[in-house]
Amino acid sequence: MRWDVKYGKGVELMGQISFADAEYAGKRKKTRREVFLDEMEVVVPWKALLKVIEPFYPEAGRGRRPYPLESMLRVHLMQNWFALCDPSMEEGLYEIASLRHFAGLKLSEPIPDETTILNFRHMLEEYDLVEDIFKQVNVLLARKGLLLKRGSIVDATIIAAPSSTKNAQGERDPEMHQTKKGNQWYFGMKAHIGVDADSGLVHTVATTPANEVDVEQVADLLHGKEKFVYTDSGYLGAQSRVGRKELKWHIAARPSGIAKLPKGRAK
Repeated sequence: MRWDVKYGKGVELMGQISFADAEYAGKRKKTRREVFLDEMEVVVPWKALLKVIEPFYPEAGRGRRPYPLESMLRVHLMQNWFALCDPSMEEGLYEIASLRHFAGLKLSEPIPDETTILNFRHMLEEYDLVEDIFKQVNVLLARKGLLLKRGSIVDATIIAAPSSTKNAQGERDPEMHQTKKGNQWYFGMKAHIGVDADSGLVHTVATTPANEVDVEQVADLLHGKEKFVYTDSGYLGAQSRVGRKELKWHIAARPSGIAKLPKGRAK
């Protein structure tokens, strides 16, 4: 299935499907991911979102033809819902039939690579479209009871980039920095993520240079309606940065502190 961007409707394209897609089409039991994506198919206001993005999306020219806008929007939303980085999203489109099906892609046709996925997100960021799209979708998820907002899980992950990354001036990207995790150094960005504790869906994402301290972003990762927060030891002291007395915090102890505890099962 491919989408007609102008009319916002599905258009079935003739062509041979891969064995993997044929096998997926014939299977009976649906996974939780497939059930969720089926619900998103109905819930998300696709026509409205496409209308917002369409004026900024590149048209087909003499160069490589861009992927259908709706396919790229669906890929972008799945990235957010399942907290996938660009390389993982590309691999997911190859490996997971339900993701490919939701995006309207086939293995017998070109699959967006991680650079294409990155460029689409940068396009949305350039025109300040990301936050509006994310808010619209999350409001609908909350109305349908799919985003319960009773609690949040907060964490951060490093998005590594080659240390030789250069910009147009022949310098390193100023938005990227190096940081040390354990005994290993990384260069790149850091994604700070807030996840709904009940559904596992991502509700907030913020990006910083890799050397940003995790706890500095904690206040921006909460939607304001949760009653409890789960996080790791990188967020010790988060209570003082948020200032909400009604929140119940569940913050893991540092490994050094755990090692000092008496042996045996905690009661």
